[in-house]
Amino acid sequence: MRAVFIVQGEGRGHMTQALALEEMLSSMGHQVSDIVMGTCDRRKIPKFFLERTSATIHKVESPNFHFDKEHKSIDVKTTFRKNITQIPKYLKELKTIHKVVESSRADTIINFYDVLGGFYFLLYKPQVRRICIAHQYLASHSEFPFNEAYPLQKFLFKLNNQLTSSFAHKKLALSFKKLPQESAKLKVVPPLIRREVLKLKPSKGDYILAYVVNKGYGSDIQKWHAMNPKVKIHCFWDNFDKPDEWSPRENITFHHINDRKFISYLANCAGYVSTAGFESICEAMYLGKPIMMVPVKGQYEQLCNALDAQKVGAGVIGKEFQIEKLLAHISQKPKGVRGFKTWARSNKKTLLYEIEDIESHKVTVENESWSSRELTFNNR
Repeated sequence: MRAVFIVQGEGRGHMTQALALEEMLSSMGHQVSDIVMGTCDRRKIPKFFLERTSATIHKVESPNFHFDKEHKSIDVKTTFRKNITQIPKYLKELKTIHKVVESSRADTIINFYDVLGGFYFLLYKPQVRRICIAHQYLASHSEFPFNEAYPLQKFLFKLNNQLTSSFAHKKLALSFKKLPQESAKLKVVPPLIRREVLKLKPSKGDYILAYVVNKGYGSDIQKWHAMNPKVKIHCFWDNFDKPDEWSPRENITFHHINDRKFISYLANCAGYVSTAGFESICEAMYLGKPIMMVPVKGQYEQLCNALDAQKVGAGVIGKEFQIEKLLAHISQKPKGVRGFKTWARSNKKTLLYEIEDIESHKVTVENESWSSRELTFNNR
């Protein structure tokens, strides 16, 4: 099998998932020839990704979030307005994707939750197998826990799920636990945890590890630490206005995002606090770390991620980076999520079966329509 990946570059999670799957496919004699990376002017493709993949990378500008002045909450109005104005550019980028697919002679395209990838499937309908992978697709499962406090955000979240997976033959929903299959097109699969994490031998260190993509949350952590200076904190962020390993005071250090360095600190921390991105939660769960999740303001999918993780016993949810809640959780000596390691370790067998399963891709998708059930404000 020869594959092309389309990867959302907004956060670290979809990229690490893509690397893990590329490694799995390569180990079975398949090839990922090209990776189309959805980027924007605020994000650079991380060094770890460039070093790890053997595929040819093609950057395209893809729809992305815009944040408030504090670099914390998603600004929905600005996000909508700026992305609408970029539609002519996005249409040109679709042509770029098509050229990559045609020149690669791929027989499979796998989209890691990129909106442009979904529109490519919808408008071009390439005559190859089309697969979409993300935790977000679990929203179509009856056991997915929605946050019901934000009906508009819920609607937009489900709409985005539809847009990213338009005319896909199959959707693979990454899940914290094994769930019953409810649809031939939607398959519940284990998380894509990297081999490096699976091989780690964790220990309990004397520090809290924090991970914040949006640099505004770094200020919140600094404020908390000023009131709790004896707590040792290592924080990873993408604020390049400050030097790597910047230490504003004793017992707190800020690191630039570095993949290998991050998982080393994760393996040896006493507890982990982060925004509620699916992938790093899974890595912390696998390593048996107590977790506190602080969903990014305005990012509905992270509210749901946190609820889902809390539901399986992964950790606690906080509205702000008030780390005493994590410390209290650690003091209760949580035992971790039973059965998670076994479920996670089955990912290679399960995912390869679903991706290699040619029969499932004979399903006709040309007459696919978006059901009102999926996009209603009140129903699932």
